[in-house]
Amino acid sequence: MSKLTITFLISLIFFSYSCYSAIEHCQENNIFNVGTGIYDITGPAAEEGMMGYGMLAQQTTGMYQRLWARAFIIESPCNDKRVVLVNVDLGQVFQGIKQQVVTRLKDKYASRFDDANVLITATHTHSGPGGYSTDAFYNLSTLGFSQKNFDAIVNGIVAAIERAQHHLTPATIQIASGELSAVGYNRSPTAYLLNPQQERDRYLKDTDTQMILIRFDSLHGLPLGEINWFPVHGVSMNNKNHLISGDNKGYAEYIFEKDFNSNYGPTAFVAAFAQANAGDVSPNANGHKGGRGLEGLSAVEKAGLPQYVMAKKLFDRATHLVTGGIDYRHTFATMDSLLIAPDDTDGRLRTTCPAAIGVSMLAGTQDGEGLGRQGIKCNDISRWLPHFICKQVTTACQGVKPIVLSTGTMKPYPWTPNILPLQILQIGSVIIIAAPFELTTMTGRRLREAISKQFPNETIILSTLANAYAGYVTTNEEYQAQRYEGASTYFGPWTQAALQQEYTKLATALRHQIPVETGLSPPDLSHIQINLQPGVIVDSTPWNKHFGDLYQDAKKNYQAGETVKVIFWGAHPKNDYRIQDSFLAIQQLENGQWRTIKYDRDWDTEYHWRRHGIANSLVTIVWRTPFHTQTGQYRIVHYGNAKSLWSGRVTSYVGYSSAFEIRSKMDLS
Repeated sequence: MSKLTITFLISLIFFSYSCYSAIEHCQENNIFNVGTGIYDITGPAAEEGMMGYGMLAQQTTGMYQRLWARAFIIESPCNDKRVVLVNVDLGQVFQGIKQQVVTRLKDKYASRFDDANVLITATHTHSGPGGYSTDAFYNLSTLGFSQKNFDAIVNGIVAAIERAQHHLTPATIQIASGELSAVGYNRSPTAYLLNPQQERDRYLKDTDTQMILIRFDSLHGLPLGEINWFPVHGVSMNNKNHLISGDNKGYAEYIFEKDFNSNYGPTAFVAAFAQANAGDVSPNANGHKGGRGLEGLSAVEKAGLPQYVMAKKLFDRATHLVTGGIDYRHTFATMDSLLIAPDDTDGRLRTTCPAAIGVSMLAGTQDGEGLGRQGIKCNDISRWLPHFICKQVTTACQGVKPIVLSTGTMKPYPWTPNILPLQILQIGSVIIIAAPFELTTMTGRRLREAISKQFPNETIILSTLANAYAGYVTTNEEYQAQRYEGASTYFGPWTQAALQQEYTKLATALRHQIPVETGLSPPDLSHIQINLQPGVIVDSTPWNKHFGDLYQDAKKNYQAGETVKVIFWGAHPKNDYRIQDSFLAIQQLENGQWRTIKYDRDWDTEYHWRRHGIANSLVTIVWRTPFHTQTGQYRIVHYGNAKSLWSGRVTSYVGYSSAFEIRSKMDLS
């Protein structure tokens, strides 16, 4: 045996012993370095297609509340590894977003952060502006790519992470879980029933009802934040809504943070409500399609309040300390050509397919109906068409799916991503599976069960809509029904089996401290984007009016609980998103000074924009005064930014309502 070989073996033994010693040392660790951060990512509040329902006519006309990126950095002193968890109030996290965030982090922090240890996940609100994907399919209903909105999201995520990094402090992590019923309803129960009876009998419901929460506290006893996972779609507001909001999870985040007097500044308490296997889970029972206006607000509160209440209970009773170290595994999978071993299928070697969507995707769901009906399969088509024509609208790989658009084979670039990130994070006894899909209830259960075989004593968490987006994943059985979720399973009937196989590989590598191949990196498509929207050319007012002048003033007197509405001559909100700022203020007169008590981020305020003529804008500010409002003098303020035709400059302006009095219910009695 050569000296070189002996040296190599000694080095290998030493390395293995060092890894083993580090693992043993970390098992008892219960102190982490934790940082939290929150930052505004609200995009264009007018004339931008909204992301989620895919309706061309659904464009933003204002906002109920702002959208936020909520970041957590968790670092283990025992093995000097760290992970980043970011939850964003968006419909999806598209691949281009993750790519740009990681690039920015590498530029500033070198090798501290990369694809493997950064997880960015979306709440899946359907009430946010779109146009921020670098994959063409998701920008069809927004008339192209919005660079300004994309930049606002990336900048906000990076800023939230930077705040978290700046405020790292020794902390403990505690975990709790509980059952939350009567919030989510399976919107495709007939597809769910196609899963094996024996499998379904193991579960009480056709949706998962468990919420898992982890709590962060500094060693000085200061609560830093929390993040929880619970499966329910962000569709309490329906596709007739045009105002930006975080939907039910955004509402839950808002009232949780309000309990800690969050000012959304650098040291604010951060409460994140993340998404789990909600692919077939709706907050709308009995075929109800959500709401808009006051009906929509009520629907948001109906689904959001129980999530807040459960999260608060778990937060208060979280006493189980998370112990151990931090680790992670990540790979890019070429999802359109994976071979799946017989052990994970029906006993035969199977494969995934080039991405394609089915006819039933166009039909939408009960939460937002589109064209046609769900459940159309190739054999249904063949009843009216010759069989050879039916064969033209599907492939042997896609099976019963009648293909309406082959998004994965479009030229020169696919319209939906084929190379996707698969990631597993370990925070002590917590295992987080980050999936770039919407997983149905049973898909998530199968995935959790597969990973638990490698980590039988750990808490397994599903974090979906993470790091990229490529539609839904149903089980093979559910796929056969070709409801909306099956038609939206891009890579064919065996996608769930493929994920089970690939995530098991990652979990095995993580368990045994084995490295994994990074895979083929997805292309950066940010340089080929187009936008067909003209943008703001000029803002103007009637000849005898100025920006900020009143069109309709407030009344002189209100009772607490009534709605105050004031209309201003304003300008287009695309001129300036007013990030970390506000389009409005509700002010109260105290000791001769006006003090701001509400902003456009608050749930009881509304900002509405509408075009008046060619370049004039009317801005309506609404305050739904709470019943507990104190007796006093108040006014409404509008802040905006107007664009000049001649110079192209954008200048700020402000408008004020007259003072009005609110009488509290107690004073009236």
